[in-house]
Amino acid sequence: MGCQKLADSSAEPLWIQYRDQFPVTGRLVYLNHAAVAPLPRVVADAMRDLAEDACLWGSFHYDRWLAAYEGVRVAAARLINAGPDEIAIVKNTSEGIATIATGLDWRPGDRMVAFREEFPANYYPWKILEGKGLGVEWLSVADPLDRIDQAATGARLLSISFVQYLSGYRADLEAIGEICHRRGCLFLVDAIQGLGAFPVDVRRARIHALAADGHKWLLGPEGCGILYIQRDIQDAVEPVEFGWTNVAKYADYASRDMSLRPDAGRYECGTLNTVGIFGLRAALEFLLEVGIERITPQIQARAAEIAEGVRSRGCEVMLDPRPETGSGIVTFRKPGLEDRAIVNRLRAEGIVTAPRQGWVRVSPHFYISPADIGRMIEALP
Repeated sequence: MGCQKLADSSAEPLWIQYRDQFPVTGRLVYLNHAAVAPLPRVVADAMRDLAEDACLWGSFHYDRWLAAYEGVRVAAARLINAGPDEIAIVKNTSEGIATIATGLDWRPGDRMVAFREEFPANYYPWKILEGKGLGVEWLSVADPLDRIDQAATGARLLSISFVQYLSGYRADLEAIGEICHRRGCLFLVDAIQGLGAFPVDVRRARIHALAADGHKWLLGPEGCGILYIQRDIQDAVEPVEFGWTNVAKYADYASRDMSLRPDAGRYECGTLNTVGIFGLRAALEFLLEVGIERITPQIQARAAEIAEGVRSRGCEVMLDPRPETGSGIVTFRKPGLEDRAIVNRLRAEGIVTAPRQGWVRVSPHFYISPADIGRMIEALP
């Protein structure tokens, strides 16, 4: 992978062990992984190597491209405890969610459960279907589990984000999955704000489908993501787009047999984003090497430091990052100051955050140090 590790660094904090993988730290305190993450060195190198090879050799090494596609499926499957045949490579989270939303054979009288606070990618598809007659029961992510249980009764699908993009609220996927399982309801997860930061086990949580782009907590490039669809429901989800690679005999150009591929590759329509795939594979393998079980506590520790620090400067925190529901997102505001004024003040000090709907959103990954957080707190107006 090109990732240099210390021979025996178990006693060192994780952010020290892997700090050299993030050259951005020499220029910025980057606290905006909930938007677009900076690329680790190993990811940038993988993409650079593919670009150079394509420059010098064209597609002569096409077998390496095919190996990279399979490498993404294998690594993503390991990350979420799925099978490689259940992983499709997609452009982004929106495409993954849309594949489920439009691929299901909705029937008159069908109902589904959605949540009002969702990012538009997990909101608009259900509003469109609602306008076409689908019954949608809109809940709040703050609703108790018994309310979700009640809403899921008789529903065909429930769709929720693992982590909410604004508040940082992290859903209890296993509890919701148990409800869906008991009620016979399909369970779809928008995982982009949590995958790579917190563990996900699709088997244990009984998740039927999951989508995530690579450019946030997965530390990959934009425009390249994954869609997991459980093997036994793939025949119930028709491909949204149909091209030459959706079919089982796609390598036989003379064939006119339109039988679908026998795995999640049936949702891949045409040529893939090869340079992005080289980067995403490197990112997934890097995260697997570091270990999500080691990454999570580091992110939680930094989030707690941010919440405590901004409160000490007179700020209001939208959601306390508690261990059971907190995430890598901490959102705050300060009375009398606009969100963009705070973000611009921090930016002038080389500290990257994001303005969101009147709030300032901060999102550190595992390589961010306590000193980085201290620098942000000190720079607050």
